[in-house]
Amino acid sequence: MPSHLSITTHFRGKLTCQIRRVLPLYLAVLFLLLFFANTHFFTTPLRAAHRYRRELRYQQPLKLATTSIPKKIWQIWKVGPMAFEEAHADAAKTWPAKNPTYRYEVLTDDNALEYLDWHYGPNGFNRPDLVNLYREVNLTIVKADLLRYLVMYAEGGVYADIDVETLRPVDRFIPKQYNTHEIDMIIGVEIDEPAFASHPILGSKCMSFCQWTFAAKPRLPVMLRLIENIQDWLHELSRQNDVPIAALELDFDQVISGTGPSAFTRAVLEQMTAQNNGKEVTWDRFHDLEESKLVNGILVLSVEAFAAGQGHSDSGVHGGRNAMVKHHYHASGWPSRHPRKHHPMYNEVEVCNWNPECVAEWDKNVAEWKNLSKEEQDKRLAEKPAEKPAQS
Repeated sequence: MPSHLSITTHFRGKLTCQIRRVLPLYLAVLFLLLFFANTHFFTTPLRAAHRYRRELRYQQPLKLATTSIPKKIWQIWKVGPMAFEEAHADAAKTWPAKNPTYRYEVLTDDNALEYLDWHYGPNGFNRPDLVNLYREVNLTIVKADLLRYLVMYAEGGVYADIDVETLRPVDRFIPKQYNTHEIDMIIGVEIDEPAFASHPILGSKCMSFCQWTFAAKPRLPVMLRLIENIQDWLHELSRQNDVPIAALELDFDQVISGTGPSAFTRAVLEQMTAQNNGKEVTWDRFHDLEESKLVNGILVLSVEAFAAGQGHSDSGVHGGRNAMVKHHYHASGWPSRHPRKHHPMYNEVEVCNWNPECVAEWDKNVAEWKNLSKEEQDKRLAEKPAEKPAQS
């Protein structure tokens, strides 16, 4: 054999051995690259299995130490009652005054984490993931929403926003025809405007239960469902935006749908469905609700109970017989810190307060605006009166 062929064969053999040696490593690196590039694709079945196991847990029979909603009233604020501003103090005082046999407690920015460590730490539910989630979130309203749900899952009782005045004792929340031991949760309708369901802005929030006041037994599956829905949502937003949860920025509608009334409503309807042998429970059962309705342990009160005086949803007035609380809204400055879908000429559609004629006019004006020339748009904007600064 010629010497050059012998050399070629020798190197070809060595090259083949080297390829065989590094091929598994090469394939492993390639697999890892593909995996991390398509993590969402590969982990989808795992997440689906996790959700299935979780759903089974939400459907387990209740094992409660209490047969009725605990006599506890919870509020959440930056500071404790001794440092309340007058407006907050006036509303807050009504709760212990009208419910002298109830324990009254305010969680503050200073003691919330200690509370969660106690109840969700190793000596409690052993859910450090939920404590860490609360610790990670930087948005005030999201922390407040999450905290109220965590508290109500841990201990139950009555929750009310700091600017909510009670008009009736809590015992009046349950109509006389019901057995209090059969009621696991008390909620009320907030917005009942299903005619706007297809509206691109109002549709996601036109049917909701109120979460500025509600009551519940501890350890209800519906509360854990809500908490874990929020946990999943925040982690998914973090993944989509490629930022840590602490760096997330949310608009008004994201807050409403992610942790606020829409999220609360979605979890309640999901739990009602689960406790209804999987037969779907929809908003239709609560539209135009004139009297309270008990659905699988969840008592739903009419809109007048917790949301009177709104000027929409046939909410009635605070002086009505069925009005239980009055929301003063003076602590609700968070919307000004989370931008809404704002039209440069016609502002937010929410200023219509669910008035059909006003919303139709807003939609018509916005549609016509799109057909105007840039010059005409600029001219109209220049002639528009200056907006008043938002009240925080």
